[in-house]
Amino acid sequence: MKRDIQHVPYGYEPPVEQRKGTLVFYDSFEHITDQELEVAAKTASDRRFTKLVLYPLHEETVRRMTKEPVSAYYKREDRLHEWKREQGRSFVTVESLEGKRKKYTPLDSALRHLAEIYPSPIFLYITPEVANQFASYSSFEEWIVKIRLLLPSAPSSLHPRLLKFRHRWDVVGEERD
Repeated sequence: MKRDIQHVPYGYEPPVEQRKGTLVFYDSFEHITDQELEVAAKTASDRRFTKLVLYPLHEETVRRMTKEPVSAYYKREDRLHEWKREQGRSFVTVESLEGKRKKYTPLDSALRHLAEIYPSPIFLYITPEVANQFASYSSFEEWIVKIRLLLPSAPSSLHPRLLKFRHRWDVVGEERD
């Protein structure tokens, strides 16, 4: 077995990693435009995340969450891969868990999977509607202490749990005190 030997001066310390954490864009991506994807990518680079993970939802997951019709999973996933190739962003990943499962995936299972695979801390980039829906789940309080939320715009109405945990989420572009 060959070894790579590196010589460093006495007292050398490797530079501290400047980027950390993962920003997960959790959405159906049915109505998300390229401009909104750009905002998410800019947010990830501005806030110095290691990775931006695009997490498209399977049709069954969307059907159970919102009851709205969506195009086929593979079409939305292909569009995300195409956008990633066009942008040439190396830190963007398209997560394919729901494509492999081919059925409804609860948000809890998705978050467990993301927490196992990607570097922490995990930030979930979700629309205000999905944030209110997430806050209505019984497991919300268990997860909100492990992750943080980033919203692209301020919600018009807030779920009481979102109000309670206001310190755990931010609106992109809004400066906090």
